[in-house]
Amino acid sequence: MSRQQRAEIDAMVRRPQPEAPRSVEEIRAGFRAMMGEMIVPTGIRTRTATLGHRPAVLVEPVGTPKAGTILYFHGGSYVVGSPETAMSLTGNLVTKTGFRAFSLDYRLAPEYPFPAAIEDGVSAYRALLDSGEGPSAIAFAGDSAGGGLTVTTCLAAREAGLPMPAAIVAFSPGLDMTRTGESMDTKASIDPFFTREGLEHTGTMYLAGQDPQQPMLSPATLADLTGFPPMLLQAGTNEILLDDSTRMATRAREAGVDVILDITADVPHVFQAFAGVLDEGDEALDRAALFLSQHIRASGTKRTSAG
Repeated sequence: MSRQQRAEIDAMVRRPQPEAPRSVEEIRAGFRAMMGEMIVPTGIRTRTATLGHRPAVLVEPVGTPKAGTILYFHGGSYVVGSPETAMSLTGNLVTKTGFRAFSLDYRLAPEYPFPAAIEDGVSAYRALLDSGEGPSAIAFAGDSAGGGLTVTTCLAAREAGLPMPAAIVAFSPGLDMTRTGESMDTKASIDPFFTREGLEHTGTMYLAGQDPQQPMLSPATLADLTGFPPMLLQAGTNEILLDDSTRMATRAREAGVDVILDITADVPHVFQAFAGVLDEGDEALDRAALFLSQHIRASGTKRTSAG
């Protein structure tokens, strides 16, 4: 644990907020630039693929992958991001577990608002199942908005009559579009990334007039998690979305779901992306990799290419 590392990361990401709301193009360009600074591990190979009706990037370890698949959902408030911006996270999960990962290029708002991203997630999961991968060999993982998609894609898959995946790993997930968690206010002065106003700006693009008071938009307070797979929720204490994870963990526990709530002190939103420069990021990814390795079971499945 390094206080100096945590302080340096905080100073790096604590950039002045523009006075006026930025355009979608400005937000996307800024996010690409920031995530382009993250360290992508060596020891992986990538290629473009198609999963369902959407592009994806297949990330594999050098050598022979272990049987099993991580379906990864990138972050970006449903407005920005891509498989490339999440490559530090996806690459680390692949190298630390030995499993392959498909990182999905789901549709983004405002061009494609709710529920387009969820529909793409279900389509991708269905494509993996149709390719011969068993549900016990597939885990969902994601960060921020993508962490939210790990949960809402499960909800939609269950509604569609699909089997549940083996596990969920969510890094700083966004799970409440009503923004009613206490941390929205109690952590406002120390979150280096987000403000309530900023989240409302991008959230309005995703909602497109929809009422956030529904399970697919605010699962931390409204979703029925009965029958969900084991969940690992990781978050930092320096983020206004902290209570999205804490309330989701409570809801999962009350529904009889195995859940691990993994909170790291004095680190920001999706601190795992800083692996390689922040010890806590590497350690959290180690714990996530162990969780995935414990739950993904590929025996008895027919493994084929989905791309």
